[in-house]
Amino acid sequence: MRLVTWNIQWGRGVDGRVDLARIVSTARELADFDVLCLQEVADNFPGLEGNDSRDQFAELARLLPGYRAAEAIGVETIATDGRRRRFGNVLFSRYPILAVRRHALPWPADARAPSMPRALVEAVVEAPMGPVRIGTTHLEYYSAGQRAAQARYLRHLHEEACARAAGTAREGDPGTPFEPLPATCRAILTGDFNFPVDDASHVEIQQASSSGAPPYRDAWRVVHAGAPHPPTFCLHDRAHGEEPYCCDFIFVSADLAPRVRSIRVNVATQASDHQPVIAEIDL
Repeated sequence: MRLVTWNIQWGRGVDGRVDLARIVSTARELADFDVLCLQEVADNFPGLEGNDSRDQFAELARLLPGYRAAEAIGVETIATDGRRRRFGNVLFSRYPILAVRRHALPWPADARAPSMPRALVEAVVEAPMGPVRIGTTHLEYYSAGQRAAQARYLRHLHEEACARAAGTAREGDPGTPFEPLPATCRAILTGDFNFPVDDASHVEIQQASSSGAPPYRDAWRVVHAGAPHPPTFCLHDRAHGEEPYCCDFIFVSADLAPRVRSIRVNVATQASDHQPVIAEIDL
């Protein structure tokens, strides 16, 4: 599996131009990807810098024929003309998607910082080795408290999914909404987590589970051990900070860790204010 995860900033490059075709062509140059995970995708948000009212989820789907899409909307509101506005994440898979779950992440009140609702989309895909659960998310930027709560919740969601895969959840009859869904402990979690490597939430996501679920592991450290993470943010655009750092990660469940063949960050592209992360995993 060749996987790319990228916060695309609604397709806005460092040059200020919003260009989704450039995003897709850049991603294709990085890898002949089987799975593409994107954050900060907009629909009808002309207030975002350089953006218009287009539905970027639909436009990306047109640019990626042959891929199946699963999205999760963090923000959904109504514009004055009655048309919906949506902002969130989307996952495109060349593998069949067997099941999709969408999760609203915790959003505790924090009067000290601006914030927005955040979401996780999880798709169980039919990979060559069998079902694999792939998720992509985007955690809160301004509120450390909200971000910490979201990181804890991501770990709990993984533990719950592993419990279902172990057969500890009773489900109902085929052909009904209670039909058992494909379940697996094998998981890949991607996205813009908005915390640096030395943050407590980076540790929190990887905490061992008392239930025996295989914990998440930072795929960069699986492959590169003590080597520092390359920066993925504030590298070419310093609007949000003068010091580049890594906040975009790929986590894999411990049972997949030995299968991570490579992981790298493309530090050259300026098609977004974030840098894409590319991994190859033997499936």
